[in-house]
Amino acid sequence: PQYPGGPQALGAFFQENLKYPEAARVKSITGNVLLNATVGSDGRLSDFKVARSLSPECDAEALRVAAMLPPWQPATRLGVPLPVAVQLPVPFGNSALLKVVK
Repeated sequence: PQYPGGPQALGAFFQENLKYPEAARVKSITGNVLLNATVGSDGRLSDFKVARSLSPECDAEALRVAAMLPPWQPATRLGVPLPVAVQLPVPFGNSALLKVVK
């Protein structure tokens, strides 16, 4: 599966939509919240779960913004779309390149 426009567009989506929680900013918390999700055969993401927490505030914000993601290009096998589990890093206070792990 792929985000429309690729990893750079996904990074731009998070930059535009994430609100860095004030509690995390005060504590200088940076890093990635790692979310598990499923990209369905229709490209919609579902079943979000926090795989690696950063802080309760960052986790909640990551889940809020992930729910806003548009449909992705679904994975296919022999030309047939199928659901695939992915890990999605949601960056807070860093500009590391995002890499979705399938």
